[in-house]
Amino acid sequence: MESLIGFFEVMKKELIVFFTAALPIIELKGAMPVGVGMGLSLTESFIASYLGSILPVPFLLFFLKPIMAFLRRTKFLAPVANWIERRTHKKGQTVRKYSLLGLFIFVAVPLPTTGVWTGSAIASFLDIRIKHAFPVIALGNLVAGLIIMALTYQIF
Repeated sequence: MESLIGFFEVMKKELIVFFTAALPIIELKGAMPVGVGMGLSLTESFIASYLGSILPVPFLLFFLKPIMAFLRRTKFLAPVANWIERRTHKKGQTVRKYSLLGLFIFVAVPLPTTGVWTGSAIASFLDIRIKHAFPVIALGNLVAGLIIMALTYQIF
């Protein structure tokens, strides 16, 4: 038990960055500068942010459509589910036009509301197969991470 506590003490900052990157909206783009600001090296921050931001992708690809279908059947949450789906379809117009290349570009461009959460939602709603969507999202996230890494290096 002490070794487990010791592990978490040593990895505290990395775990904070990891789980921060797994959050929607913040993702890798926000977690990486946070990690550097907490004293992690740029490389440590990048690795923790990248791995954390990829964590929700398989779950989103597998379970988002069934969850949204369930939410649409509830009176209270149906408007929220419909709004999310409309917004995702609107964001996914480029992806629809260029398929996997469009999905890659969408995730790779480090702007607000572009990233693994929205990219996974778009892939799910456009019925892009998981075996194709996951590697494209992971690669796009890698490129976005490298861009943020370069920008963070310039700032810090």
